[in-house]
Parts: sequence; C-alpha cells; structure tokens
Amino acid sequence: MIIERYEELNSTHKYIKENYKKYNSNVAIIANRQTAGIGTNGRSWFTGSDKNIAMSMLYKTSCKVEELEGLTVKIAEILKKVIFDLYDIELRIKKPNDLMLNNKKICGILTEINSMGNKINYLIISIGFNVNESNFPNELENIATSLYKEIGKEFDKEEILQRFIMSLDNII
Repeated sequence: MIIERYEELNSTHKYIKENYKKYNSNVAIIANRQTAGIGTNGRSWFTGSDKNIAMSMLYKTSCKVEELEGLTVKIAEILKKVIFDLYDIELRIKKPNDLMLNNKKICGILTEINSMGNKINYLIISIGFNVNESNFPNELENIATSLYKEIGKEFDKEEILQRFIMSLDNII
C-alpha cells in the first residue's frame, strides 16, 4: 500500500473521493489535521491535533459487493485487537462503526463502496482514532476520549497505524 501524508486536509475521506481516479493501486491518505473531518450520516469528526489518527484508505478491489458484508465490524475488531496486542487495553465495539473506551467514543470508522451492479469501482475505509488528544470541544467532552486521557501517557500513533494497515491487508 502506498502511503501519502499531508499536514492538513479538509477531510481524508473527501480527498480520496475527489481524487480516486488518479490512483492505480491501493493508497492510504493520512493527515495531521482535518479541518472538516466527516463521520457517518453526515456528522462531523473532530480530529483535533496532529497527535491523533486521521486516515482514509482507497482500495481498488476485485471482490464482489456481498463479500464486504460486515466489513465495518471486521475493521473495528482488527483495531480492537491491535490496541489490545500493543497496549493490553480492551476497547468495546459499539456496532456498527465505533470503538469505545470507558463508555466514551475513541474511534470512528466510515466505509463507503462505489459500485456498478456487483462490480466495485473502489472502497474507502476512513478511520478517526483519538490517540493522544488531551483537549476536546465542550460539546464532546462527555462523549469522546483518547488513549492519553484515559491512561495518562502518550502512545505511538505510528505503531498503531502500521499494525492496523498490515492487519487490514489480510482481509481485503
């Protein structure tokens, strides 16, 4: 997988949707900051500082649409396992697309398929993961958290990213 990094994008997900034709292979777009991150159902996603993960991955896959059933939950299970294996921290999956820690949202997953009939043109998997964020807007303070806020130490977001990307490559 090719990895492209940007200091700032409005949204990694929107960037891929607008530019998918220029990529001939799978790519991960990672931004230190998003100014207009998106979540499910048109909601916004707070990215905060460059201490968090804001990433979207474009897959040009030949699998069939029905083979991707339950994909978002599988992605959540992979992220949950990565965090447990690395740090012995147990996250909870709130189906279909959130990871929780101490009853607060720590990660959101957004998947989108562009298809014609049963042929997939592309698949986008977007991840917003609060790794080392210490400050959330007032309206999110009681519903969002980060590994840093809950555990009280900094975590290696690059290690999380690398493990996740490697693990995900095994299922798509």
